[in-house]
Amino acid sequence: MGFANNTCSFTRFRILDSAPETLWSEIPDRLRKFAFHDIDNIPEMQSCGWVNFEDMLDSTWNETPPDKATCFVFSLRLDRRRIPPGVVKKHLALALREEKERLRIQDKTFISRERKKEIREQVQLRLRRHFLPVPGEFNVLWLTERNEVWFASTRSNMIDMFLEEFLKTFELHLEQVTPYTLAASMLNEEGALCLDQLDATNFAPRSTV
Repeated sequence: MGFANNTCSFTRFRILDSAPETLWSEIPDRLRKFAFHDIDNIPEMQSCGWVNFEDMLDSTWNETPPDKATCFVFSLRLDRRRIPPGVVKKHLALALREEKERLRIQDKTFISRERKKEIREQVQLRLRRHFLPVPGEFNVLWLTERNEVWFASTRSNMIDMFLEEFLKTFELHLEQVTPYTLAASMLNEEGALCLDQLDATNFAPRSTV
């Protein structure tokens, strides 16, 4: 789900660093530099990078630019190959059986650990050619006037990947906006000290037994 849908779960961030004035004109080129690269025809397990907010197949922004008024909008695309463990197990067993037969002809019986590892890697590489990667798209909304970035995901692994890609691309550090950090930003020093002394509320129902 993204920002163009009726409902959307997202994570808010604030930018900790001061962005240089030259950055705004560089953003399109930076996005292209770290754009998504398709892996349909190469045996990679996953690929991630930036794409057009309006078309996840567009990684060059030739049709529409990422800047919209005072915002920048784009998406993080992540393609992953998912090979079912049962498929790997089956084909690994077949490959090991073939290896044992080859050794039997040579009057050998033992398969070394290194050889088993090599066979597993060969099986996985062969299977990758038969499974297309599953694409995923996660919208990004950069509110330049508010110094905030919204990311259309709440999954911790996607948040970590987004933070890494954002820092690599724009050389800016982000901090996740949580209820605590949001409250702290609205309070003075005295209020922030009081905030640290509050106890968490337990909303779980109490047992009556």
